[in-house]
Amino acid sequence: MPARPRKADFSTEDIIMGNKLDWRVVGLTTGSFLAVSYVICVAYDLAFDQRMYEAWLKLLPGFTWLTWPSFLLGLVETFLYGIYIGLVFAPLYNFFASTFSPR
Repeated sequence: MPARPRKADFSTEDIIMGNKLDWRVVGLTTGSFLAVSYVICVAYDLAFDQRMYEAWLKLLPGFTWLTWPSFLLGLVETFLYGIYIGLVFAPLYNFFASTFSPR
């Protein structure tokens, strides 16, 4: 029998009504968005011979232009940046939403 996913500390109604943000959902969404954006930027840079990779060299530790291991490292790092954003943003949002929401 497959294991059931762990229930969140708040209901689906809380999420739908905008009362709470789940850091996992925000993190996975943001991480996926950043990873897709990274792939698009690298492809654009390769297709049109731009110099956008210089930004990646500064933002992504260990990234060099362009080898497969470096590309995969950049992909993982951009996804992890998104997870970090979810870990920080969602609790802050939930705190301020509960503090300043009219009751």
